[in-house]
Amino acid sequence: MAYLANTRLSLTFITGYNEEGEPIFKVKSFNNIEPSTENEQLFSTAAALASLQKYDVEKIERSNTYELVN
Repeated sequence: MAYLANTRLSLTFITGYNEEGEPIFKVKSFNNIEPSTENEQLFSTAAALASLQKYDVEKIERSNTYELVN
């Protein structure tokens, strides 16, 4: 059996470009998100956080960690 133990919200930003023109990324993660939080709520929160940043958001990710028990 598995149960949802933890949720993490990650925002990936483009902070610049290297000499080859490839983007440079920085990730900001927020741990200990309530696992029962709906995706729409997380997206709204991420959008609000992104609006406070000076860099453009490349992607928003939700990572769930499950604990396996016997």
